[in-house]
Amino acid sequence: MSPVQYFNFSEKFQLESGNHVSGFQLAYQTFGKLNSEKDNVVWIIHALTGNSDPTVWWSGIVGKDRVINPEKHFIVCANCLGSHYGSTSPLSINNENGIPYFHHFPILTNKDVVCAFDLLRQYLQIDKIKLLVGASLGGQQALEWAIQHPEIITSLCPIGTNARHSAWGIAFNESQRMAIETDPSWKEHHPNAGKEGMKVARSVALLSYRTSKGYNLSQTDMEEKIDHYKVTGYQRYQGEKIASRFNAFSYWYMTKMMDSHNVGRKRSSIENALSQITSRTTVIGIDSDLLFPLEEQEFLVRHIHQATLKTIKSHFGHDGFLTESDKVSEILSEILV
Repeated sequence: MSPVQYFNFSEKFQLESGNHVSGFQLAYQTFGKLNSEKDNVVWIIHALTGNSDPTVWWSGIVGKDRVINPEKHFIVCANCLGSHYGSTSPLSINNENGIPYFHHFPILTNKDVVCAFDLLRQYLQIDKIKLLVGASLGGQQALEWAIQHPEIITSLCPIGTNARHSAWGIAFNESQRMAIETDPSWKEHHPNAGKEGMKVARSVALLSYRTSKGYNLSQTDMEEKIDHYKVTGYQRYQGEKIASRFNAFSYWYMTKMMDSHNVGRKRSSIENALSQITSRTTVIGIDSDLLFPLEEQEFLVRHIHQATLKTIKSHFGHDGFLTESDKVSEILSEILV
């Protein structure tokens, strides 16, 4: 297992909102070695509650004998700003007053996150990224990076994502934040504030990550019941699981980050922004994705030069980027040839 490393930026960091932070920290991990030509970099961007170790959360894709292989590739994954796993987040100390941010953490956008990633790239002396890949929120950030710095990314693979977050997606995120806000502890300046509400939020989120068919295939009771259904236990288990590894502040702020995603902001139009991508682009969509429907990936392909669309058939909706490892691997192997 690769140890977590930390990149510290000590200067004033301007945010898209007009606010700033007095420096930041990014937790990141690397796997494998940069070759002498410096042309084997694969940069992976995690989704909403992911971390900097894709060998854990994407184990079917990343690792020895996997399609993204540390014996061939120099793999980089950084925990994004605002997240819970070592990067500057709402639980971090605000350098300007010496106390944790909590509810006073600034609103971050994907543009801010990508600017931080690019500073890390420069620190690591990476001139070219052979493949930039990310799904969901990570896919949004991958698109943003390819627009900001098209010259550094050879191949781009955004998965289950969009150019602008939809009203549908924002509605799901707002419902999750409302669940957190109804937790009486949410107003407290405490790391565990909002934890019970976050359990409900995660239950809401799962309904957008999966499909009715997926639930019916995996969670239907075989015996007759009038209570204590298999799926009710599953929903509660998922709530407990997120509460054991994440915090409500990061969850709240990172859903806001996703909501604000719009590559066309201050670039005249979304279409104009996408046309600036020069990377060889393979967009992956999942045919049953309710949260990021296939039409959003089709839109990307229409407006990114020479982009191609690969569609994965799955019963498991948006989470197909995690569950359909063989299908994702097959597509990535074609890109990495």
